[in-house]
Amino acid sequence: MWNAAVHAEYLHDHSDYGFDVGNVRFSWEILKAKRDAYISHLNRIYRNNLDKAKIQTIQGHARFTNDPEPTVEVNGKKYTAPHILIATGGQPSVLSDNEVPGASLGITSDGFFELETLPKRSVIVGAGYIAVEMAGILSTLGSKTSLIIRQTGVLRNFDSFISTNCTKELQNSGVDVWKNSQVKSVCKTDKGLEVTLVTKDPEKKSDEEKIRTIQEVDCLLWAIGRQPNTSGLNIGEMTVDTDERGHIIVDEFQNTSRAGIYAVGDVCGKALLTPVAIAAGRKLAHRLFEGKKDSKLDYSTIPTVVFSHPPIGTVGLTEEEAIRSRGKENVKIYKTSFTPMYHAITSRKSQCIMKLVCVGKEEKVVGLHMQGLGCDEMLQGFAVAIKMGATKADFDKTIAIHPTSSEEFVTMR
Repeated sequence: MWNAAVHAEYLHDHSDYGFDVGNVRFSWEILKAKRDAYISHLNRIYRNNLDKAKIQTIQGHARFTNDPEPTVEVNGKKYTAPHILIATGGQPSVLSDNEVPGASLGITSDGFFELETLPKRSVIVGAGYIAVEMAGILSTLGSKTSLIIRQTGVLRNFDSFISTNCTKELQNSGVDVWKNSQVKSVCKTDKGLEVTLVTKDPEKKSDEEKIRTIQEVDCLLWAIGRQPNTSGLNIGEMTVDTDERGHIIVDEFQNTSRAGIYAVGDVCGKALLTPVAIAAGRKLAHRLFEGKKDSKLDYSTIPTVVFSHPPIGTVGLTEEEAIRSRGKENVKIYKTSFTPMYHAITSRKSQCIMKLVCVGKEEKVVGLHMQGLGCDEMLQGFAVAIKMGATKADFDKTIAIHPTSSEEFVTMR
């Protein structure tokens, strides 16, 4: 879906590059059919891989029993083993109609993939990466899109440099960002949904609130976080400890509080990324079945990409985190902002921003943050360097690749 949105962006630039593309039409229906077919193809591949590995697949809902040994029951049949792994993932958080009247009239990111047509009018609620990605895709493909956020910027857990720039890019691209706002109620009319918002002015000391509505909404999408898939597992029978949000508590080796039961992935509530779950699972398998007793995943310095417009790449500590852990006097920041060469002759402009977070006299690079064209593909290589302990001097000694945006990281002063 993001690739389709990128195509839509480039269409705006074709005339600047001398192409007369005429009247171009977009079909959500064709894209959805091809995407769904591809996902079905992937599902078959994964299932075939399980079969080839002679792994028994049991379909059903598992729940732990109160047997003396760790045991799960599926479809009335009990299963036990020396090692039981919980990897049930997570699901989008939802609000009840008691919390926000009419909340159930909206969908989540799961429902997004069931949309049969492109909504003419969309409202996205949330400030995290899923909200940012959904707003970008829908807006770029032609849906008039509003993004409702509780504070003044999106991606508040990211470096402030990224948060500020991404919020600006969303607004520049045509997304209507409602800051300091929350949904008060939702109701259905003969012209679509009517979303009522309450907005507070943080500059005013009074508690005065503005009540406004967005009308004729075709798609209201809640992207307000995720919750672990632990409901119904009956993990309390196994005395498996969870936090206040239901995430399973594990140690550095993925052990739960009950011997023989382990957990990896989103159900643990840490670094909610597919490659992280895969890596943690592999490390656990090495420890349990190959005798590598010290095998565990290093959760530090995990690279992350947000498929916004333009994309974001980030790895390591934010400036704020570095200052808190090392002290402001031991942190040095290098940053730049520029217009990528691609946009030199386009009327549509988008900045590229980059930041290095360095610590100590040796200026070890502990954080790298960027947003701009190609940043999604740039990040992996830089993540390797940072994982290996690269310093600013190592970056400086690397010859620049010209003309590219990535060369800015090795020429910063």
